[in-house]
Amino acid sequence: MSFNITFNGEQKTYTKPVTVLDIVGTDKSIVCAYVNNRVRELTYILEKDATVVPLTCKDRDAKQTYEASLRFLVAMAMHNIHPEASVRFSYNISRAVFMQILTPSVVANNTLVKELVEEMNRIVDADYPLVRSILSKEEAKKILEKAGEKDKLEILQYRPEKTCHLYDCNGYKNYMYNRMVPSTGYIKKWRIRYYHPGVLIQYPREEEGGEIPAFEDSPTFGKTLKRAHEWAVATRFDSIVNINHRIEEDGDIDVITLGEQRHNRQLCELGELIEGDKENIRLICIAGPSSSGKTTFANRLRIELLSRGIDPIRISMDDYYKSKDQVPLDENGEPDLESVDALDVELFNQNMADLIAGETVELPKFDFKLGHRVKGRTLSIPEDQPIIIEGIHALNDRMTQSIPQHQKFKIFIAPQGQINIDNHNPLSLTDLRLLRRIVRDYQFRGASALETMSMWASVRKGEFKWIYRTQEGANYVFNSFLPEELSVMKKYAMPLLTSIEQENPYFPVAERLIRMLKFFDDMSDQWVPCNSILREFIGGSCYADV
Repeated sequence: MSFNITFNGEQKTYTKPVTVLDIVGTDKSIVCAYVNNRVRELTYILEKDATVVPLTCKDRDAKQTYEASLRFLVAMAMHNIHPEASVRFSYNISRAVFMQILTPSVVANNTLVKELVEEMNRIVDADYPLVRSILSKEEAKKILEKAGEKDKLEILQYRPEKTCHLYDCNGYKNYMYNRMVPSTGYIKKWRIRYYHPGVLIQYPREEEGGEIPAFEDSPTFGKTLKRAHEWAVATRFDSIVNINHRIEEDGDIDVITLGEQRHNRQLCELGELIEGDKENIRLICIAGPSSSGKTTFANRLRIELLSRGIDPIRISMDDYYKSKDQVPLDENGEPDLESVDALDVELFNQNMADLIAGETVELPKFDFKLGHRVKGRTLSIPEDQPIIIEGIHALNDRMTQSIPQHQKFKIFIAPQGQINIDNHNPLSLTDLRLLRRIVRDYQFRGASALETMSMWASVRKGEFKWIYRTQEGANYVFNSFLPEELSVMKKYAMPLLTSIEQENPYFPVAERLIRMLKFFDDMSDQWVPCNSILREFIGGSCYADV
């Protein structure tokens, strides 16, 4: 029986099964492909009509394939040079993967990095095939037990399917919960450096046109991730298995209360810092990437400060948006709402300076239905009353250049969850925020999951350009992650994701998010407090009308 394959605008008829690799050829910059809009490996067998679109590291849905394959390569090389060593991967600074060595007898240093790079290059040059096997979970358990892979063994009990996969590469077996390149010769682009106490691995990024970004050290971000990891390990919230175990053993209330208590402790730390310098601080600036929980956090910080006799006022930077015809355009000719120049920078500076100087100011209010600013409240404040400003550009000094630095207290907020499926497979911090936004936009903004996904690339571009770098100038970084949130959001997100049809261009994104959520135990939101940051996304927040 014949079938037709469409590739590069040409259609060919085949009478025998072929692989995607047979269609796209031997160009090793192609790492995977869309087959009828699903991301498929190059070894995928075609037996019926299909449209094939090749994907390189310049493409959105190829990044996961390449990065997972690179982690496989690093793990294999480490196994070869130090078979006694266990390693753990996590996402880290400079858009890179961090490898932590868990075995005390093996120490990360420049000598180890040199050995690792030599072995990785040898494996790449050998161009070993990565062969996927489909096994029953019982078969996989025997292999993992023999290899001593306890972390991989434990997650199998939460896999809803009856089968699982393993990849074999010249005798080394592993699984990265993702599609892989067909052979090690495809994994040529990477940079590795010793970064105490582990190893930092950089790889090509879509937003960099398929190139590896220049290394940027980010000590504040690095400290935040270290603190998040230490807390996750100490409380046993560092993996999906441990989170599920805590839900099963300790119950919903304990898990939820532990996460909320951590937020309370961070708020207490913030309160002490601000109270200790209240004679100087006039502006409290709160910024962070999309879906970090800025609105709820700003309200809770205000309550924390009120409990210390400090009575701040809140001013939203959203009220300073320009009308749509005045917003700068991006390279595609579309309004760039992520740009700082989409705000009236001059007016904001003037209003903040006048308020701090004790003058009476008529603030604007942006009417989103009309699409322009209207008259807002008239305000004056006493000398000891700080102003809380919240927005994606709140830490950008252009917005507050008329205010001396010592009068500004800058807070960066983002969910910095350090969770792994197993030691070799970390969960994406970005996907966590995307899930938050999908749920929130559907609940409160009348937007489908598809609409949210379609805007995400633009949002991310704005974050890289305007937001992330401001973290390094922050006085405090607030980690808004909650250990229960993926278990709670699962019931809200899954129906939205599973409703996306295969023909839709965002189906691969939905498929990726489903693969992440499926391992989490379901959890009721019954005991989530009304002032929780999680309520900003799932509903029921006591700050909804504030």
